[in-house]
Amino acid sequence: MGFFDLLISTVMFRPYVFVFLVMFLVSATFKVGPRKAVLFLLSGWFIAFVSEFSSVRNGIPFGLYHYIPAATADRELWFWGIPLIDPVSFPFLAYASWSMARVFLSRSTGVGPFFSLQDTSWRGDDSERFSLPVLFLGAVFFMLLDVVVDPVALQGDKWFLGKIYFYPDPGPYFGVTIENFVGWFLVGLVILLVWKYIDSQSSSLFMLESFPTVDLWGPVLYYSVAIFNVYMAFHIGEYALGWAGVFIFLPVTALFLFRIFRLR
Repeated sequence: MGFFDLLISTVMFRPYVFVFLVMFLVSATFKVGPRKAVLFLLSGWFIAFVSEFSSVRNGIPFGLYHYIPAATADRELWFWGIPLIDPVSFPFLAYASWSMARVFLSRSTGVGPFFSLQDTSWRGDDSERFSLPVLFLGAVFFMLLDVVVDPVALQGDKWFLGKIYFYPDPGPYFGVTIENFVGWFLVGLVILLVWKYIDSQSSSLFMLESFPTVDLWGPVLYYSVAIFNVYMAFHIGEYALGWAGVFIFLPVTALFLFRIFRLR
């Protein structure tokens, strides 16, 4: 199959990934403008690809694991032994995690789904948008997603993902290594730090930050990914993993709802 045939096949084979990608692009375009949204996507993809490329060869930063190109190489795009869908997912997961962090740490007006986040911090300065607390908490939320995403992906032979990778030395958390989660936190932090620079250097030619509910779209994406993976865990019979995901996100959800409904 040619490149464009494989690209179309990839979209048809992994439609859920591209639905999440479109959700990210729409949300980011309305929030930060199309130029920044595209730069966020490209920079996040590049950082993720370099990280994956390094990890499958020397174990840094996610620990050592190996992809299996022969599993789906005839149905989706692979680049230098890395499936296209993997690094593509990092930007929208990072954006969703950053959006969640802002809900928890930013000043806001309104209540419920019609809240609006402010770019000024509680101290009154304008450094909040990509402040260090927001970056750190965003990286934590980024890692929390992977606590469900990676173990489900590792069981890809039980659902339509397919068996695309494995750990030569399986880890203690449903086969996933602890190094993997540390790596996700660090890579998420790097992606957000790069976005902080992009945000400070690039002008926004078009955005609708005042559009109703725009600050809710990122968290909706976050929960869409989380719910999809928790559902898949139960669907493939990994009930312990599914319940682990439920109990991880229940307190987060309770705090999230408390935050958006508490004050005007």
